[in-house]
Amino acid sequence: MRIVVPAGGIGGARFLRGLKATLGIDSSDAEGQSTGNSITVIGNTGDDITLFGLRICPDLDTVMYTLGGGIDEERGWGRSDETFTVKEELAAYGMKPTWFGLGDRDTATHIVRAQMLAAGFPLSTVTEALCDRWQPGVRLLPMTDDQVETHVIVDDGEGRRAIHFQEWWIRHRAALPAKQFVGVGADSAEPAPGVLTAIAEADVVVLPPSNPVVSVGSIFTVPGIREAMLEKTVVGVSPIIGGAPVRGMADACLSAIGVETSAAAVAEHLGSDLLDGWLVDEIDSDVEVEGIEVRSRPLYMSDPQTTEALARAAVDLAVELSGENT
Repeated sequence: MRIVVPAGGIGGARFLRGLKATLGIDSSDAEGQSTGNSITVIGNTGDDITLFGLRICPDLDTVMYTLGGGIDEERGWGRSDETFTVKEELAAYGMKPTWFGLGDRDTATHIVRAQMLAAGFPLSTVTEALCDRWQPGVRLLPMTDDQVETHVIVDDGEGRRAIHFQEWWIRHRAALPAKQFVGVGADSAEPAPGVLTAIAEADVVVLPPSNPVVSVGSIFTVPGIREAMLEKTVVGVSPIIGGAPVRGMADACLSAIGVETSAAAVAEHLGSDLLDGWLVDEIDSDVEVEGIEVRSRPLYMSDPQTTEALARAAVDLAVELSGENT
């Protein structure tokens, strides 16, 4: 089975780990030669930012580290056994911003990426090279090789202004009222090489419990990606349980675009033209969405076993609906 997963953030990365396990994919077998199963991840790059001369791709790195065994499990982002000497030295020099914490091990990844980009290699090629070290067991593609950055229109009492998503998310903890999210550069961006082919060749598409506005949503701002998925069986996992985000501050993002923080509202936002199936938590078992098959099961990814079971439920539903549609 060939599965495409548009993903970003911690929830997406952890779901992918469970999906690998349920499909029996070995970390060194991204092409699925031994099992016949393969996963292509379309990674969100809307969170990307350039700081201190380095191009930082948080969501690509979180997927790569999580599946490659290098993630800080407690935080869910950054490297394990991390130190922050470089961050402390930059602060001592008065370098800004001070709110973005680059770890020493993580910085090495950004240096390699920055050097390759400066040498003219596209982000997709750079990502493939970085994955050669980590062997994540999936094919990890950025959504685009073009520079796309999510900016947030905020109102802080002194008028409206635009700030980078990372500043809104990390520095302000999403506390500044957001009026709009803008994917700067998205309108003219093209899907990265391999993205549309992977979707066309996929048996099913699975949306993990990623932020629907600035993770999965950012991927869909690149023209052609969402449209290509309309031809496929698509099953999603709700990032909302009982009216609250499982992790992070997705509620602040949903509120900014006028979407209620609920499993039903997120499914309606994604659209019945895209979604064929939707997994919600048992607490939301009464959810119904017109045009979408809704099933309930435990969604908390509290350990490897529950995460694998959730991934299995998503695959099973996708296979069932795909069979019904053929």
